[in-house]
Amino acid sequence: MENKKSAATWAHRNSAYNGGWIALLIVGFCCVASSWLFPGVCLAGANGESGDATKWDDLKLWYSKPAKKWTEALPIGNGRLGAMVFGTVQNERVQFNDDTLWTGGPHEYQHEGAAKHLATVRKLLFEGKQRDAERLAGEKMMSVPLRQEQYQPFGDLRLAFPGHDSITDYRRELDIDSAVATVSYRSGGVTFTREVLSSFPDNVIAVRLTCDKPGKLTFTARIDSPHRQSETLQIDKTTLALRGRLVGITGRKVEGRVENALKFEAHLKASSQGGKLAVDSEKITVTGADSATLILAAATSFKNYKDVSGDPEALCRRTIKAVGRKSYETLRKAHVIDHRRLFRRVEFDLGSADAAEKPTDKRIAEFSKQDDRQFVELYFHYGRYLMIASSRGGSQPANLQGIWNDSLSPPWESKWTVNINTEMNYWPVEVTNLSECHEPLFSLLEDVAESGAKTAKAHYDCRGWVLHHNTDLWRGAAPINASNHGIWVTGGAWLCQDLWEHYAFTGDKTFLKKRAYPIMKGAAEFFVDFLIEDPKTGWLISTPSNSPENGGLVAGPTMDHQIIRDLLTNCIKAAKILDVDKDFRAKLIDIKGKIAPNQIGRHGQLQEWLEDKDNPKNTHRHVSHLFGLHPGKEITRRGTPEVFAAAKKSLEMRGDGGTGWSMAWKVNFWARFEDGNHSYKMLANLLTPGRMYPNMFDAHPPFQIDGNFGGVAGIAEMLVQSHAGELHLLPALPDAWPAGSIKGLRARGAFEVAISWNDGKLVSSHIRSLVGNKCRIRTADAVKVTSRGKAVKTTSPEENVVEFETKAGRSYLIASK
Repeated sequence: MENKKSAATWAHRNSAYNGGWIALLIVGFCCVASSWLFPGVCLAGANGESGDATKWDDLKLWYSKPAKKWTEALPIGNGRLGAMVFGTVQNERVQFNDDTLWTGGPHEYQHEGAAKHLATVRKLLFEGKQRDAERLAGEKMMSVPLRQEQYQPFGDLRLAFPGHDSITDYRRELDIDSAVATVSYRSGGVTFTREVLSSFPDNVIAVRLTCDKPGKLTFTARIDSPHRQSETLQIDKTTLALRGRLVGITGRKVEGRVENALKFEAHLKASSQGGKLAVDSEKITVTGADSATLILAAATSFKNYKDVSGDPEALCRRTIKAVGRKSYETLRKAHVIDHRRLFRRVEFDLGSADAAEKPTDKRIAEFSKQDDRQFVELYFHYGRYLMIASSRGGSQPANLQGIWNDSLSPPWESKWTVNINTEMNYWPVEVTNLSECHEPLFSLLEDVAESGAKTAKAHYDCRGWVLHHNTDLWRGAAPINASNHGIWVTGGAWLCQDLWEHYAFTGDKTFLKKRAYPIMKGAAEFFVDFLIEDPKTGWLISTPSNSPENGGLVAGPTMDHQIIRDLLTNCIKAAKILDVDKDFRAKLIDIKGKIAPNQIGRHGQLQEWLEDKDNPKNTHRHVSHLFGLHPGKEITRRGTPEVFAAAKKSLEMRGDGGTGWSMAWKVNFWARFEDGNHSYKMLANLLTPGRMYPNMFDAHPPFQIDGNFGGVAGIAEMLVQSHAGELHLLPALPDAWPAGSIKGLRARGAFEVAISWNDGKLVSSHIRSLVGNKCRIRTADAVKVTSRGKAVKTTSPEENVVEFETKAGRSYLIASK
């Protein structure tokens, strides 16, 4: 597995360009085919030339001044290489990252012998001695070392433009439809333009510099790093290199100290048209040119979480050689085609785009005061843009900050926090038709299933595997930080939901069999061993654990039981679909029925714990016990009405406040409650100063990218839901969106969905069946179903619900009667 993964990371990147052209031929055929399946819509066009070109032109973030702060700079990325473009006139800064540059090195985090203290900790919790349990667990059952490692900045590309001290006509923009950042201005009677992109096909960051008068382009380019052991050197007459390594012992380690292990290198290759180009050991100098191109390749010695023997210099040379003599135009064209192949799968239209003429920072400041529905469209597509930029095949998954970080000590180490944040990152992936972007998370799960098996054995003497509330590049799975929130055993189980969701949205049985089910089964095996009978109720419960990050170490938090039931349910279904493990399936069915159920407390609320102790004045940012409502599916309006009402009471008690990601979760919660206006209220709160930085990054604060992704998922949830075994069209449409359309969303059951509405009511919907599953649709009003101009036989098990058989590849028109 290790050799396969390390080879795949770079082989995939360096072959993507040629493979991309093959894919484009296939996609082109699909576009033609879809023209009759979805009239007027090319849902996956090779060049993405679907819909109104003007609408795509409006998808820009733009500003009338350079960025002064990092959260004003504009992000680009190819999954592995990310950069923040500041757009400064005289001294441009392009701060860049490689997603494998982390402190630390290969290390096993489990605390050997921890399991012998498990029974005592459980006994203390059953006796109500929470502090004693936390103290013992903190001393004997925590990770070694106690904290995990930190994601690191790589370096900065710095461009100096002498004489550009007086300028006019300044504009800085990020075109999220082409994934290109641009800066332009006039100085000395000359218009200067810079373009910056991060190419997935060619695995580089490219900078193009032009001017509209011959011989007027003069600048110097340097690369440096905040890491103290780094240097620049000349590679050849057109290439400058940055070479370094992380040194010393990682900070804040009390025991089990980990030495920094990674080396890193970047190569900056320059070419110019006209003028002179010179390179020395410190800089590249271009004088009197018409235009110039800079190609930046970067790499680390990371191969996989157990192997750091890679050669970053060789990798950079290989990447630069593969780019070869490609013109910038050729590289840019391949980049744009690759990006739009994913990005233009979804179209979203809520009406006027007049406000797009205003700078983005002004639109943020004015959003609450004016009707700017197009800004909602921009926000939705920006989230999808960020996903494409931060999570591609062969990369690491998007972490707390995606792939963008300029700090040596980033907030929460900018790692993968899996008690909500990493999961939220990936909520929009399947429903907004970016299924390929899920791949890095699945690769991470394959790794933590290995490291987590050692943790399960050492900490709990259980089979299977476990992941607590964080992991890092080295795939730590043991509980970190402190026992009162670090001992939380359902992080891996929650992430397994992503495996099942990928199958549910795609119908890919090969994926289910070969990748998803083995990991899910291992997670389920852990809980077969771990769950214990509660001495008071006789129910099976999870302990020790906590309700993230609220209330300390406890026995039997509601969220744990919801997540475990979700995992077991999905495992049971998967085993049945694959016709395997009948005895194990029966065991899971038996255990699932004995787990402590959801309980309604004295305030009419859904209890967060076994005990009825919820405080109605508690407005904690986590609303963990509503997992069963979203992203789970065991609490539904029609299936469990009493628990559904209790969950709503709990959310009302928590209030509408919270951090960025917490508000994003509430967008989804209220959509599941089918309250579009309250869902929109939470969304609108996200799109205002204090909750959104000028570059539209989510403000936790500080910056965390999960809020961006959670908000996008919430918008999709307002327009189509499929968690309850049916496609519910416009389940939570707010009054603020009286008319609109969306095309290209995906739904469970393997359907692709297009919807249009007017006056708050469904006009029509096209449903394309990907694998031929039976389709059940819920609408507010009665509908009729046709396909290729002919009526489709339907049944109606209840009012405004229709069911019908489908054929793979065929499109069905749903229209009001």
